Amino acid sequence: MISDISSDGLIAVYQALEASPEGNIAVKLSTGEPGSNYLRPDLIGDLVQSFDDPTIVECNTAYGGSRASTAMHYQVAEDHGYTAIADVDIMDEEGSMTLPVTGGTNLEENYVGSHFSNYDYYIVLSHFKGHSMAGYGGAIKNISIGIASAEGKSHIHSGGTGGSMWGGDQDAFLESMAEAGKSVVDYLNGNILYINVMNRLSVDCDCDGSPAEPDMHDIGILASYDPVALDQACIDLVYGAEDGNSLVERIESRNGLHTLEHAESIGLGSRTYELIHIDG
Repeated sequence: MISDISSDGLIAVYQALEASPEGNIAVKLSTGEPGSNYLRPDLIGDLVQSFDDPTIVECNTAYGGSRASTAMHYQVAEDHGYTAIADVDIMDEEGSMTLPVTGGTNLEENYVGSHFSNYDYYIVLSHFKGHSMAGYGGAIKNISIGIASAEGKSHIHSGGTGGSMWGGDQDAFLESMAEAGKSVVDYLNGNILYINVMNRLSVDCDCDGSPAEPDMHDIGILASYDPVALDQACIDLVYGAEDGNSLVERIESRNGLHTLEHAESIGLGSRTYELIHIDG
């Protein structure tokens, strides 16, 4: 962890992982709805461009908005400055590919963008924040809902039933995120790392074009090879903050911690961690 939320801080926390990504490198982030708290190119640009020929990757939404169609989504990516720092690939513009889910209780398959297999290594850059349905969004959400195609997003939201995205069982949805994330991690076999940026900590997600104004302070940037440990550490920092009450209420009102419970139970990662501060 580093408290310096800057381009230099982001590079420092990445370098502390001593990673050696090779091959075709994907940087997975949320392009964000216009008006949201998406990760700004001036924060992430130097890190993205430190890789050899990286590609920023995303998938279309399943709820409408400005990123529901590929053409509109590419326009948002350009408007938000992402095409200026790297190539951008909307991975489901040609549909889905199927990943098997092992050990799940809700999903047997996960549907991700068909271009997912084009990349050898994933750098998962997540803006940690609240979320209207999941309670919070971090690394696990970014590799599940985020890498799922529009079709896959509906599948996860329905808890694998194929029913309504919005009226399904809440715990089944949270569990399905963990299960979808595990299918991605299993497929990549270690060729993935995770960075969470804890700034602009609104109770609302970057999928919301009019998010609530943050009412707590920025915290820092955290990185790990374990998405469960990373999200748990961020949750603990929010719970430990004197001004974190609004975000804590959002998390608890959606039973958001259940995602971490289920993720650990199916072997996606561990909720036990050691927080190493690298501030000078």
